[in-house]
Amino acid sequence: MIEKRLRVVLAEDSVVLRDGMVELLGARGCDVVATAGTAPELLAGVAEFRPDVAVVDVRMPPTHTDEGVRAAVEIRATTPEVGILVFSQHIEAAWTSRLLSGGAAGIGYLLKERVARTSEFVDALRRVAEGGVALDPEAVTLMMRGHRRTPVETLTPREREVLELMAQGHSNRSIAALLVVSERAVEKHVAAVFDKFGLRPTPSDNRRVKAVLTYLAESGGGGFRPGAPAVRR
Repeated sequence: MIEKRLRVVLAEDSVVLRDGMVELLGARGCDVVATAGTAPELLAGVAEFRPDVAVVDVRMPPTHTDEGVRAAVEIRATTPEVGILVFSQHIEAAWTSRLLSGGAAGIGYLLKERVARTSEFVDALRRVAEGGVALDPEAVTLMMRGHRRTPVETLTPREREVLELMAQGHSNRSIAALLVVSERAVEKHVAAVFDKFGLRPTPSDNRRVKAVLTYLAESGGGGFRPGAPAVRR
């Protein structure tokens, strides 16, 4: 019996890796109907082509934090019939737990360095497309640990770095200059910190102060050294 050719949307910001995967998948019975280098391109490709499965990297432009897995959560909510295989070097526990919150059927999570053969990857793709599950044991373990992590531990390295500089009294403009990034990028990191700390905007509260106080409470004040450079490139 001839296997049905899978229709795949592939999201990967590395052009070399993306082109290589298109060629490999094509030789293994898959039709890559669209490729994406950013999360918006991924969402557009899924909406237009309604593939059997979307292959998603966790970290994508512009901030390379959790754009990919956020898009996967959106795809799961809007087009649940599309299987999702997260294929990444990273695990974003909080967002991945949200991805799995509606059930694991049609969901996969594989770590790039642990996939030894192309056949394993294609088998996982087919399983997810058919409503099955393909979860790397290490990914499961780390995600389960993620349920018990403190808010500070859920931050990405860059978000923590921004928070350390906030604790030292730096403004967003100052942080942008120190980290050699745009002020808009800093604003996104700060917003992510607020979101992970559960700090919602209110007329009377200063979320920036509350975020710093939470950080100091969890770190024992060890990360706060007034005037000390906290930048690590």
